[in-house]
Amino acid sequence: MSDALRLPDTLRLPNKWLSLAVLALTQLVVVLDATIVTIALPDAQAELGLSDLERQWVVTAYVLVFGALLLLGGRVADYWGRKRAFLVGLLGFGIASALGGIAQNGTELVIARGLQGLFAALLAPAALALLTVTFASGRDRNTAFAVFGIIGGSGAAVGLILGGVLTEFTSWRWCLLVNVVFVIIGFIGGILYLRESRAEGENRLDIWGAVTVTLGLGSLVYGFSLAEDGWGSANTIGFLALGAGLLVLFIVIESRVAQPLLPLRVVADRVRGGAFLIQAIVGSVLIGATLYLTFHFQIVLGMRPLTAGLANVAMTIVILLVVPFLTKMLPKIGPRPLLIAGPLVSAAGLWYLSGITPGGNYFTEVLPGLVLLGIGLSMLFVTLQNLALTGVAPHDAGAASATVNAALQIGGSIGVSVFTAIYAGVEKSSLESGVPVFGAFTDGYSAVFVAAAIAMVAASVIAVIFIRGSKSELLPQGEQQLAAHMG
Repeated sequence: MSDALRLPDTLRLPNKWLSLAVLALTQLVVVLDATIVTIALPDAQAELGLSDLERQWVVTAYVLVFGALLLLGGRVADYWGRKRAFLVGLLGFGIASALGGIAQNGTELVIARGLQGLFAALLAPAALALLTVTFASGRDRNTAFAVFGIIGGSGAAVGLILGGVLTEFTSWRWCLLVNVVFVIIGFIGGILYLRESRAEGENRLDIWGAVTVTLGLGSLVYGFSLAEDGWGSANTIGFLALGAGLLVLFIVIESRVAQPLLPLRVVADRVRGGAFLIQAIVGSVLIGATLYLTFHFQIVLGMRPLTAGLANVAMTIVILLVVPFLTKMLPKIGPRPLLIAGPLVSAAGLWYLSGITPGGNYFTEVLPGLVLLGIGLSMLFVTLQNLALTGVAPHDAGAASATVNAALQIGGSIGVSVFTAIYAGVEKSSLESGVPVFGAFTDGYSAVFVAAAIAMVAASVIAVIFIRGSKSELLPQGEQQLAAHMG
């Protein structure tokens, strides 16, 4: 496919900054699709007659399939060719988005979202691996990863804003159909500006590893989703135990096969392993907790879809303002202080949000919390992806890139399930004690934000324990060997 799509050298513009623009656009589409339908969910639920469980799975189906298949997608990209995988993933994502946009019932919509996740699992690691080999080292690498971090971090909020605009002025369906426009632009740009790269040597897919990790993660997330009916139920415990067992089996398989789906050396490194854990917690907050802030805006405060989307813009603006400054500071202070302080500032913002009330004012009860959350997340976005991929051998670039994305998405899918269980339990308890409906909703949302704040404090502790080393060790300026594998 790549040979057929290759243009003559005289017409190609192998400019790495144009490559960055194409890859960043792709990252935006992948990340915002986890949240763009959130604003549209009330309208979609009413038109298609979705149950509350189906409504949850419109979000969960995407992030679950995406996260569960990312490791396989990363290895396919390594072996098949990263540019080729990028283009195929992009096309499939566009088709799945179109199917979702014309869905006539809840089942069709959930299936389309799952298909989006499947092709995103091929697209996203290919994009990040291409970024890794295109920007091998030095200041350009830091800049490129900062841009990618901004997109990845603000994409969730951008999705909420764009979803509000499209739902308000067109239809909830355009929250999916708009992806077709992005896909066309990205596909043309990918043909023109991306250069093929692949892992060298003999390559075999680790089928059993793919089966165990996919089923393991799927079972784990499904088990968490069942916790809404009780943590002690047989189904909840059974699926959680099955998922944990399959993941242990996956680790055993990976330690024994010659060409593992996830080389354990990628995650065994203390610094990278810590970065992956923190990334998972960030995903749980971005995808899981912000979902309930949106519900608060629309259901309790009665905001229109556009207003609800714009209500999240404060966090995005803060991120866009703070990240460039932190990018300049990163080489001077190193990533460790940012990874320790960032979660704590984010936790402070989430704790502030837990004080929301049914009749509260956005500017006093929500805005300060969003500003703090934006500052804290900015500290994480400029460091996490770069740190998680530092020192990775070119042969493992796709697997490492997939792990970065998988941590975010699996964290998000688990976050949606766990926070839903927390919300449902608190809401039920409040209703039983005589609290008015909106008050019960708000009690549930507040509990979610408290839980998210605790998770962020845990992320800071992880940084203290795992992220150790000098600035030169954590942000090496070398890694010239990656440049040799660009073509």
